[in-house]
Amino acid sequence: MVIEHHELMEYVPHRHPFLLIDRILEVEPNKRVVAVKNITGSEYYFPGHFPGQPVFPGVLMVEAMAQAGAFLAVYSNPEKKGGVTYFAGIDSARFKRIVVPGDTLRIEIDVLKIKGKFYKIQGRAFVGSDLACEAELLAVVEGKKE
Repeated sequence: MVIEHHELMEYVPHRHPFLLIDRILEVEPNKRVVAVKNITGSEYYFPGHFPGQPVFPGVLMVEAMAQAGAFLAVYSNPEKKGGVTYFAGIDSARFKRIVVPGDTLRIEIDVLKIKGKFYKIQGRAFVGSDLACEAELLAVVEGKKE
């Protein structure tokens, strides 16, 4: 099952220029999701990070993983559609390689624990078979406010 960019916006509140996932390749509710972020040279942050040597910011890799996790949480709980998923914590973040324009970031999210509206996930981001970033993230899934 592939979920394209325009369909993602049904599940996450982020919009351009801050929606950092382009496509969902696989999803298994409450268990796993695989997403893709295509890194293009026209991204708004590259002129300043770093001039003449563009590098995709590590914090945005973590944010892309968080957004993929948010997608998974809401996809798994359709009654939460239209709400917001908040980033609540990060542990054990490690950056293993730089990511540059032209790379495709493959984001793999596995659910570690669900307790009420809290999701603890393990995120990994790859370029090809190379691990670029990994972290444990905590999210709070809030339903739509009436």
